[in-house]
Amino acid sequence: MFRSVSYRSGGYCSIVPPYLLRRLAAQQEPGFSGAAEAAQKALLHVKSFQAARAELTVLAVPAARGLKPGAPERTIYDARSLEQLPGSLVRNEGKPPSGDPAADEAYDGLGHTHRLYADAFGRDSIDGKGLPLEATVHYGKRYDNAFWDGRQMVFGDGDGVVFERFTKSLSVIGHELAHGVTQFSGGLNYRNQAGALNESLSDVFGALVEQYAKQQSTAEASWLIGEGLFTDQVQGAALRSMKAPGTAYDDDVLGKDPQPDSMDSYVRTSADNGGVHINSGIPNRAFCLVATALGGNAWDAPAQIWYDTLTGGTLAPNATFGAFAKATAASAKELFGADSKEHDAVRSAWETVKVKL
Repeated sequence: MFRSVSYRSGGYCSIVPPYLLRRLAAQQEPGFSGAAEAAQKALLHVKSFQAARAELTVLAVPAARGLKPGAPERTIYDARSLEQLPGSLVRNEGKPPSGDPAADEAYDGLGHTHRLYADAFGRDSIDGKGLPLEATVHYGKRYDNAFWDGRQMVFGDGDGVVFERFTKSLSVIGHELAHGVTQFSGGLNYRNQAGALNESLSDVFGALVEQYAKQQSTAEASWLIGEGLFTDQVQGAALRSMKAPGTAYDDDVLGKDPQPDSMDSYVRTSADNGGVHINSGIPNRAFCLVATALGGNAWDAPAQIWYDTLTGGTLAPNATFGAFAKATAASAKELFGADSKEHDAVRSAWETVKVKL
């Protein structure tokens, strides 16, 4: 049974920023017509559903504590280039690989994400209550995006000129599913600084999913979001760099990565719901600075602080960077002590990116 694509009110979150899609949609260079058309279509989705999402007010719900995480329950569907969800069943929990790279990458990515939350935080799936994880691959024709629609993951195949298939990047899968975590327990609106925090938290946990799956230390990690999505025609490594915001790409077609790395270059704009994908670079860098200062594995103390802040029920829906910074400092103090290196690292990181606690 198919259903027409529908988005739970306020649930739609996509990985490719609107400003990047706009650049690509406006291209008239030979060889980019197909990519421009694909970007135009993806941009229509983003515009339609982010507008509805921005008006949603959500309430923070503290995460359930002390529950024993269960095993993942994954189901992968194939849309077969249609825009109907969920599509045809191609693989479910415990079954062998399907032979379709996109389906099997999605299956593995859902598993890696479930494992991080279970092992690092004792969380039972995305909602904390064992939510089955579903994903649809091969959505639309040359669809230039991946998104969380409020209940499942959806992946396009990319246009083949600028973007590869969106299941190729584990950080993308982790990023989008983290929007589900925020949806179920974080309570952050999707506009202005609260929206940028929403996006940043997805980048943080997307990076952590990849690092945990590869068992990479903080020093070994790339801190790139969407690495592997660009074809070799693009001068760029990824959609975003958490370690060095503003350096992920610099391309004749896509332009230069516009993310700021501190409040000194904060972007004031009404586009993209107040710059949620642009200004997320500031809290992204703050997390990376904490992880670098502490060393070891980022899914340990740094992630515990950020996760406790997200799920603790103290964040207002319209939280600012300053409010979030104070909340992370409070979490670090509660978890590790006022005189701890963790507390010092958090305070120093926010000071470096010019966010006042």
